Amino acid sequence: MSGTATRAAGTEFDPDALRAWLAARDVRGEKLSLDRIGGGQSNPTWFVTIGDHRLVLRKKPSGPILKGAHAIEREFRVLRALRDTDVPVPEALWLEEDPDILGTPFYLMNRLEGRVFEDAALPGVSPEDRREMYLDMARTLARLHAVRPDAVGLADYGRPGNYFERQIGRWTKQYHASTGPRIDDLDRLVEWLPDNMPEDDGAVSIAHGDFRVGNLMWHPTEPRVVGVLDWELSTLGHPLADLGFCILPWYSAPDEYGGLKGTDWRGAGIPECIDFIAEYHAHARPTAPLLPFHVAFALFRFAVIFVGIADRARSGSAASAEAAQLGPLAERFARRGVEVIQNKNTCIGEMV
Repeated sequence: MSGTATRAAGTEFDPDALRAWLAARDVRGEKLSLDRIGGGQSNPTWFVTIGDHRLVLRKKPSGPILKGAHAIEREFRVLRALRDTDVPVPEALWLEEDPDILGTPFYLMNRLEGRVFEDAALPGVSPEDRREMYLDMARTLARLHAVRPDAVGLADYGRPGNYFERQIGRWTKQYHASTGPRIDDLDRLVEWLPDNMPEDDGAVSIAHGDFRVGNLMWHPTEPRVVGVLDWELSTLGHPLADLGFCILPWYSAPDEYGGLKGTDWRGAGIPECIDFIAEYHAHARPTAPLLPFHVAFALFRFAVIFVGIADRARSGSAASAEAAQLGPLAERFARRGVEVIQNKNTCIGEMV
């Protein structure tokens, strides 16, 4: 097999194995290059360039993995299911579940061209575009929740009903399985959430599970979303779980995963949180009001995710060198969740 392969730093698999796998699918080129995409804390991701093909590879990380975590098979399935809807997603091409090829299962998708911002402040964007980008984020989430799971082959993508009860149980179990220290504020949320859960209204949608600025790609020049990324946590769920999570930038500071709190976000053109929520409701199927419970739940779940990141950092299997620094954010997000239940931090009604 001829050609050259450029192996990016942090690539734990043999590029020639990928080249052979791609060749079997009629994807060939003189040069194969791999560029690790930074920022991800879960499934390692690379830009793959071979010949005229510009692809993205996502794979499960090496090392011990919690049961049900890093579900790239689910990512691939939901991307394929949404490809003919008005939800903008990358085109998923191939899934490989044999771990012997690259060490862990993986899939490839076509690479989108656009802008990705880890910072919710959207640096380098005009105030007018910032406002429209946030509003389009709300509209995009509404479009996702308008898709009927059974219409796209996802009727069995999760268990319908009692979503919050099941999710609180799942994330509480994951937190209790952690090898790290207990977090007082997280323990308080574990107690508070089951006692303050709204009555199940039966609403079911495709829930992204991590719908935030950093998992969206915007058009290179226009203020609109062209791709929703990172579907690892997607399932059938309650739409207000996604909405509650999506507004966390208004509840968190810049050093808390790129939030807005304490910055001049209004002067920068970013809409009020209540305007964002109103834009969502204006384009969504009829949906119940967002309550402090939904925001507290989102912060609780995010805190447990960072507990997991800290655990992987200790075991050496984290997907990013930043994992050890990001792990302490579990305490910060748990504290924000307690502030919500104490009515000290809310953008549902009066803005802080």
